Order: sequence, then C-alpha cells, then structure tokens
Amino acid sequence: MSRILAIDYGQKRTGIAVTDTLQMIANGLTTVETKELEQFITTYMAKEDVSTIVVGKPTQMNGENSENMKRIEPFFNRLKKLFPNKEIVYYDERFTSVLAHQAMLQSGIGKKARQNKALVDKISATIILEDYLQSKIHTL
Repeated sequence: MSRILAIDYGQKRTGIAVTDTLQMIANGLTTVETKELEQFITTYMAKEDVSTIVVGKPTQMNGENSENMKRIEPFFNRLKKLFPNKEIVYYDERFTSVLAHQAMLQSGIGKKARQNKALVDKISATIILEDYLQSKIHTL
C-alpha cells in the first residue's frame, strides 16, 4: 500500500505527518518552513509512494472558514495541479493545536520543549492524520 501525508499548514511553518505503508499508524514526520513546503512535498513524493494528501482545513467554531483559509486554498489548488493523480482532501483541523499541547503535557515533555512551535505543528499534523484515519474506518 501507499502512505497518506497530512499537512498542518501555517503562515511561517508547516507540520507534516505520514502513515506507515499499511495506513494504520500516523507519525509526525517533520516541520518545514512554509515557503519551502511545495519543494519538500515534491521531493518526498518522488521517493515515497503517497496516495493521499490531507490538508488541515481551518474552521471556526461556527463552521465558517478561518482567515488562514485564504492562504491554504491557493496552496491546495497548486497541490491538485502538481499531483493530478493523487487524492488531495481537506480535513477539519479544529482544536488540533489545543490537543497537541495537551498531548505534550500528558507525555511529560518539559516546559521548554512545549514552547517549541515546530513540535506543536508536527504533533498537530499527526492529530489531523489520526482523525482522518479514524474517519475512514467509520465510513467503511
């Protein structure tokens, strides 16, 4: 099987997570500068078999798109053009940053590490991917 890649798109940094080849386990992969994101994804896709790219969709509590959607939508459309044979989907990313901080607290990570925004972004991408995988199980 192929992998699923998840993206927690940010204005400065972007967290990336990926599944194993059986698409069962989500792992944080890395955090990259957003300006280097498309190059990173292109390079990664050239060496790994990825079937789906999941892009976190920032949604407000009332269900409307957040301000960050103005930056994400053009990126999402570029991905569709770059990888026309891949499934590229949005997935609701509400609360992922809060959940990432909670996961860090529960894991015993020290205060200094919890302030590492790149780590928060990577964990957020992992949570998006875990939630996406769970949603696929429930639709089978």
